[in-house]
Amino acid sequence: MNLKQLTSQFETIFGTKNEGVFFSPGRINLIGEHTDYNGGHVFPAAITIGTYGLTKKRDDQLLRFYSGNFPDLGIITVSLDDLDYKKTDNWTNYPKGMMKYIQEDGHKLTHGLDIFFYGNIPNGAGLSSSASIELLTGVIVNHHFDLGIPQLELVKYGKKTENEFIGVNSGIMDQFAIGMGKKDQAMLLDTNTLNYELVPAVFGDNVIVIMNTNKRRELADSKYNERRAECEEALRRLQTHLAIQSLGELDEETFEANRHLINDDILERRAKHAVTENQRTLKAKEALVRNDLETFGRLLNASHESLKMDYEVTGIELDTLVATAQNQPGVYGARMTGAGFGGCAIALVNKDNVEAFKEAVNTVYLDTIGYAADFYIASVDDGARVLS
Repeated sequence: MNLKQLTSQFETIFGTKNEGVFFSPGRINLIGEHTDYNGGHVFPAAITIGTYGLTKKRDDQLLRFYSGNFPDLGIITVSLDDLDYKKTDNWTNYPKGMMKYIQEDGHKLTHGLDIFFYGNIPNGAGLSSSASIELLTGVIVNHHFDLGIPQLELVKYGKKTENEFIGVNSGIMDQFAIGMGKKDQAMLLDTNTLNYELVPAVFGDNVIVIMNTNKRRELADSKYNERRAECEEALRRLQTHLAIQSLGELDEETFEANRHLINDDILERRAKHAVTENQRTLKAKEALVRNDLETFGRLLNASHESLKMDYEVTGIELDTLVATAQNQPGVYGARMTGAGFGGCAIALVNKDNVEAFKEAVNTVYLDTIGYAADFYIASVDDGARVLS
């Protein structure tokens, strides 16, 4: 839907014209997967696919939420005086959590709102639709009530909503990329300190193609917790001789010299991925600064191989997409992105090859998996913001 259609829908649903228009992007992580909870670096970017919000001030304390993505749920109405988590409130728990924590910090929301949400992020694809909704809500509330909350604080409210309100034990990368994103720039973020630097993500005659497996990530949460526990145990064993707080502190040489301390094949491979992926992320930054896309592409390929062989979070759908993509003309590199076990992969592809690329990759995928993949072209964009 374009903005004209969204404006018309708002009027149909709420019986009044909207006042504000807002946008919050989704995100991709270029490289640096499963490094955030291991004290390493991530390298995300906000993208042009995301969530729109249209709003109108109300004269009472009611919040009326409607999603163009879930029209069957109709308008979900809650009161500003009752923002506790309720399963029956479905997707609106994300905006409710944001509003609850903003109010608890002493910012008064003095009236209700009608809010129409519409996202073009595929549901369950791992491009962070939930964090997009959180930051969109933060920007809406900040603007409507003139609160002056810094964007980084909205990012922290988003993480708190995800962790404490929704109950998902995730890091800060998604909210950070979506809140702090800049057009044509990726962010090298140190997840320990929240120090970050903007790095040019200008790909010239090439584009990032997002490839959606169309497989929901059913295993992602349970395996995520399992991998996290395995890395914590590997770290504990290394700490018997090394004064480190996280796997992210190790370079490859130090890890290889001490990996015998772990004394378990599976735990060694998990730790090896955390260490080498963090180093790949730092090398990817240097490659983009030099505009060396060939090296950057090789790092993408190496990242996927490590996620497949050492971390074991890919699966046949992602592996089929990535292996096929890597063999197409005009492709620098490809890898899974996100938690794994479904969701999406990305490829850096020359613009002239994109149509042939999509057709060739989808033919193999359909043949192997039995259903089609979806493809999206994403540019690197600004973070959550007021449009009008």
